[in-house]
Amino acid sequence: MEKQAHIHLTKADSARYALLPGDPERVSRVKAFLDDPVELAYNREYRSVKGTYKGTDVLVVSTGIGGPSAAIALEELRQIGVHTLIRIGSSGALQPEIKVGDLILCEGAVRDEGTSKAYISASYPAVSNHTILSELKTHAETLKIPHHVGLVRSHDSFYTDDEEAIDTYWSTQGLIGSDMETAALFTLARLRGLRAASVLNVVVPYSGDLQTGINQLQSGESLTKTGEQNEIRLALETIASLNQNQTTTS
Repeated sequence: MEKQAHIHLTKADSARYALLPGDPERVSRVKAFLDDPVELAYNREYRSVKGTYKGTDVLVVSTGIGGPSAAIALEELRQIGVHTLIRIGSSGALQPEIKVGDLILCEGAVRDEGTSKAYISASYPAVSNHTILSELKTHAETLKIPHHVGLVRSHDSFYTDDEEAIDTYWSTQGLIGSDMETAALFTLARLRGLRAASVLNVVVPYSGDLQTGINQLQSGESLTKTGEQNEIRLALETIASLNQNQTTTS
């Protein structure tokens, strides 16, 4: 079987459902939730594990930082047969009431990045799959996980000279968070006939310090660690439910 050029997986490694963390280290933390996990490949930013959760096969593939590498992962996962993808990433908050460790369930994303525009004009929307989003919200409420549903902005840099002004502008427009990958994943999933959703763990509060937030996430500080565990559990419960519904109706 042909091995994909970047993720180094074949159709024999595939599953219908995939989780897409950005950080390869987060793959290890997802792995702890799975039954019978098997390490598959690790090439560049793409680390992969396959296991089961409540009897459902799940593939976990890290995508690295930004839209270009996330788009490559999506394209190659489609080639091996993945159909449903949930991003489990991190985010800065764009509203003051959103706390560190809360989750953002993304309805859609402002395409303030370049990857999706390489595929289609900027007027095309980047929106979540409604079925997955609805399941995520239901399970978040059942599990009593602090969460917010709304629009986010996807961007290409943390270090432009106008970051504060940009965040202020989008906050006044009602956006609730920001990341670097969601818009590309939503846009490409629609274009390729896949289902995609995005769950983001808030690691930087509104008007907070970026460097501090990222360092807290990496060092496992309590709020960010709890948020990460919650997003993993929420995504896996949603996948199990989606699979059960598919089995019931087929």
